[in-house]
Amino acid sequence: MWCRRLLLLLALLSPALAGIQELWWNVTYVQNANPDGLFERRVIGVNGTWPPPPIEVSTADSLLVHVTNNIDRPATLHHHGMYFNSTSWMDGAIAVSQCGIPPGQTFDYVVPINSSGQVGTYWAHGHANGVYTDGLRTPLLLHSPNETYAGHYDAEFTVVLSDWYHKEQPVLLKQFISIANPGGAEPIPDSALVYFSQNGSYLAPIPGSNPSPVTSAVGFNENATLPFEPGKTYRLRVINVGSFAGFFFWIDGHEMRIIEADGTDTQEKPIDMLSLSAAQRYSVLVTARNDSSSNWAIHANMDTTMFDKVPSGLNPNVSSSITYTHSSNLTDLSPVYSYTMTNDTALTPVVVDPALPPTNTIELEFNFETMNDGTNHAFFNNLVYNQPSVPAVMSALSLGENATSQEAYGPYSFLLNYGDVVDLVVKNADTGQHPFHIHGHSMQIVNRAIDYTSDDPSLNPPLVEGQTNPMRRDTVSITGGGSATLRLVADNPGAWLFHCHIEWHFESGLAVQFISAPLLIQERAQNRVPSFMYDQCAALGIASSGNAAGHASPTDLSGLPLGPWPQKLGWLLKGILAMTGCVLTAFIGIVTVMWYSTGGVVTEEEMEEEVRQRIEQKERKGKWFSLFRRT
Repeated sequence: MWCRRLLLLLALLSPALAGIQELWWNVTYVQNANPDGLFERRVIGVNGTWPPPPIEVSTADSLLVHVTNNIDRPATLHHHGMYFNSTSWMDGAIAVSQCGIPPGQTFDYVVPINSSGQVGTYWAHGHANGVYTDGLRTPLLLHSPNETYAGHYDAEFTVVLSDWYHKEQPVLLKQFISIANPGGAEPIPDSALVYFSQNGSYLAPIPGSNPSPVTSAVGFNENATLPFEPGKTYRLRVINVGSFAGFFFWIDGHEMRIIEADGTDTQEKPIDMLSLSAAQRYSVLVTARNDSSSNWAIHANMDTTMFDKVPSGLNPNVSSSITYTHSSNLTDLSPVYSYTMTNDTALTPVVVDPALPPTNTIELEFNFETMNDGTNHAFFNNLVYNQPSVPAVMSALSLGENATSQEAYGPYSFLLNYGDVVDLVVKNADTGQHPFHIHGHSMQIVNRAIDYTSDDPSLNPPLVEGQTNPMRRDTVSITGGGSATLRLVADNPGAWLFHCHIEWHFESGLAVQFISAPLLIQERAQNRVPSFMYDQCAALGIASSGNAAGHASPTDLSGLPLGPWPQKLGWLLKGILAMTGCVLTAFIGIVTVMWYSTGGVVTEEEMEEEVRQRIEQKERKGKWFSLFRRT
């Protein structure tokens, strides 16, 4: 154990003697959590508490998180938005970067923040078996002494938004992907949450409230408040850590100015209301009022347009408050009668990064259908994503020269050469809005279409090259019927997932993976991949070498999990036979009617014979059924 830890510390300290922030997380179940005050349930927490502690790190340091899995299913931890600098085996995406942490074992996640050049608002969450829906998620903030807006605010708070379910994710997933749900209606949240943190700790409930005992250290919803002082300016880091619902966020009586989106500092932009899809983040500056005669409501309303229905018992709108003095009354200006989506392409990054000319384009059209097995699934280009039998990065590390074969990683994979400038043209054939996240990169939004099928340039504008500084972020929402062209530079060797960040859609197959510079993955992995990764694969009975199906050949994918598939158009044999029977029966009926109408006569003897045959048939049935009568 000490040898393993020493090797990790040495890896973190090179090349520069940076500091190390080291955390020990024991992932456990926490019983009887009741943050919404409506229902007690089991959640997944850390070190016996929930929610997991916020993480705040200096950009001069590296982060080392020892995660011990003490729940009953494999788990991982993904530091959302981190680049990992050619060490994608630390990314925490199950079946792409690792096999998963078996129950009772520990994974040491090394996050090289000091060499990533990243700063801003991120989050950490489980990336296996729905553990983040059940509670394994927390803010991750990267602080730099040279922050763009360091001198523009007096204090900061983190605002955490989330949908909330009363049933556990495995139960909901079984109901969702089921022949009883062929239309693919997603599980609807039972409520919503808003809560706050500052300086690595959650803010306590307001005085006089009566929170649930298990989560009594944290204020939620109407029991949560932000303490403001007149005239001061605050940075609010707003994070949607939910599994499904988008949120609309605004503060009564106060103006907001956007200064960051997904870790990208932007020029100030005034805004009345923020919209955040799952996994998106914004920082806003809010200047407090000069008077303290009133406290003010903070609103976090779920976007219910993706819900199959809004149950009568669901309140999709939650609120908390800004408190100037505890003796002042609360001013609540709700309701609002319309919502405004945040136009992220109108934001301008502070650090200028021109769009390079693309070297290749990958088109990804997605939709949802009832598949040939009767369940509803999502797919890109008619292909449902299934987890490969071997994690993609382990295939890259073990295949030698054959690692350059795209086929080796499965049909949902794309091989990228180092330095490629790739346009991902993501087309939404669905009617709903979907947030897409890329691991290990940020994406420049170089084009959007309202209707990607239209010939009208106002709805489907052509891509304009030579953009001097397009907006970039790691999670981009695409509206129903629309598309987005997302440009990324393949300068980070590794295996990286690209997926919808709605939990139910990811689980139903809405993902692909990119394998970037596989020979460089091998070169840069020398003496850096921890042996416990392979031990944990063995403990779970998962192969850790070979192609996606576990074979040495790059082309033999026998046994690789695939499907289900979209239903074929046209008639199958079973349908043809059934329709033939129906048509034949109808034809006989029509002929019989025509025969009677044209004078067909049934004699009295024929009628008597038919009655006699029916009586005999009934008697035979009676004798047969009598064999089974109870005595």
